[in-house]
Amino acid sequence: MEQVFSYKVKNFTGKTKRYCQTLKLKNDPEGIKKYVALHSKEKHWKEIRDGIMEVGILEMEIYRYENLLFMIVETPDDFDWDASMARLATLPRQDEWEHTVAEYQECNPNDTSDGKWQLMERIFHIYENE
Repeated sequence: MEQVFSYKVKNFTGKTKRYCQTLKLKNDPEGIKKYVALHSKEKHWKEIRDGIMEVGILEMEIYRYENLLFMIVETPDDFDWDASMARLATLPRQDEWEHTVAEYQECNPNDTSDGKWQLMERIFHIYENE
């Protein structure tokens, strides 16, 4: 039987922007389990979560299919991606976090988050009443 997941979507009062990114994990089932565990409520690093919010990100979700990750980032309309990612890279424990998760990612281990995650181009959308 197919699993079906449903997720609540937050409605923001002002205009927002959405960034969608992708990243591949190393094709190692044990490593993938460890990577997923690092993102759990029980094991995530509070400083990383706080830093994400501090640079102005409103909401972030990461989805996984096998070793492919897909991230959705919601920001205010005036959000400056490049400036915010540069600032995020300087916040407490961010560098340590990036080196920790790089063990499981197909990436250059010295890259910042912005260098690992690749922005995706939207090619289709449907909105209600459009």
